[in-house]
Amino acid sequence: MFLARVCCLRSVLRSRNLLVPPAGASPSKSRVISSVVRFPPLGQQPFPPAVGQRSTSSDEGFQIADESIQKYLENIRLEYYALKVSDQLDKKDIKRMALLSHVVEMYEQRRIIVDNLSSLQEMSSEKDEDMLQLMREEKEAYTNILRKLDGEIMDGILKMDDEDDFNTLILEVAAGVGGQEAMLFTRELFDMYCGFIDYKGWETEVIETEDTELGGIRHASIVVHGRDAYRYLKFEAGVHRVQRVPTTEKSARIHTSTATVSVIPRPDEFEIELKDKDLKIETKRASGAGGQHVNTTDSAVRIVHLPTGVAVECQTERSQVKNKEIAKQKLLAKLTQQELESKFTAANSMKKSQVGSSLRNEKIRTYNYNQDRITDHRVDGGTTHNLKAFLEGGPQLEDMIAKLQAMHRKKQLMEIINSTIETK
Repeated sequence: MFLARVCCLRSVLRSRNLLVPPAGASPSKSRVISSVVRFPPLGQQPFPPAVGQRSTSSDEGFQIADESIQKYLENIRLEYYALKVSDQLDKKDIKRMALLSHVVEMYEQRRIIVDNLSSLQEMSSEKDEDMLQLMREEKEAYTNILRKLDGEIMDGILKMDDEDDFNTLILEVAAGVGGQEAMLFTRELFDMYCGFIDYKGWETEVIETEDTELGGIRHASIVVHGRDAYRYLKFEAGVHRVQRVPTTEKSARIHTSTATVSVIPRPDEFEIELKDKDLKIETKRASGAGGQHVNTTDSAVRIVHLPTGVAVECQTERSQVKNKEIAKQKLLAKLTQQELESKFTAANSMKKSQVGSSLRNEKIRTYNYNQDRITDHRVDGGTTHNLKAFLEGGPQLEDMIAKLQAMHRKKQLMEIINSTIETK
């Protein structure tokens, strides 16, 4: 019924010549391509929201009507159509066009909606009550569509940022200040991230873990594969601080310990090749607990990568063949990590900026057991409770990351937009 009434209104608008292509536009061409919409200045939308209604601004103080965003969107629109008509596209151009296509499509749809809202505005002096009701209903429908499009456009802009375009990363956790208590906390963080990875349906490959006798972790590295994995986990990089009474503490004093987390992105096409001539493989008898096979067979394997000097060992399996295969996987992961850290604009400095010097006052987040509280110090409203649920790595951790993403959006959007405009 509503659609029929809207169609009726559209017919009336057309009959009054209020819905026509802009001057100079060819009637035979799509209005999506030919129309040129000049959005009103910031804060002057054609149809201001009613009292209590949310604005159509899509992100913390941003509106697509902002002049800088208009310029940016027009630039990528022109770039997209230039690529589309080109008959000499390489692989990089095709990938770029695919990145632009969604944002341009949403932008074109938004231009039509704004045109239609402007047409309704021209009829604001209409006296017929039925017609005014139809106009109000159509305005509401268009405003809702506009709000949704604004959000999708902003999301699309962020997804075009090459820095975040990684589905694979290396996640490291390491004990900081605090001795055994720091190592136990590092284990809890590692388990939390494993839970989050499972919650998101991502995949992992263990590079290495260095466990302690008390069940803690000195250091652990894993490769994470999953859609938008880096977009989520990059916010976890930094110093995490725990405040609690250790189980070994007799005087019930609260101790403060730290663990560090670093997140290094890995391009999907990145690959390291292991050549046999570059490997020095040694075997020896396994040591430690293991029953009759320990110290009786040369099952332990040590591999040295001659060009880099990187060495790994494995004695977890009884079979030398299996240990050799596991050692090769560990070596490949280490070389990959090493190469990435030199490849990404001195990713060593990236890692250092993420983890700092592991000092207590460099924390990004505090886990206070006495108050059952988690506080992220980078965002307003970054305090939540229920440590047990948070450390499971499920919805509560995702909610915290969502707050960090929202905080990051405004700064990131302006950096992307301004850098693009400056290079034009």
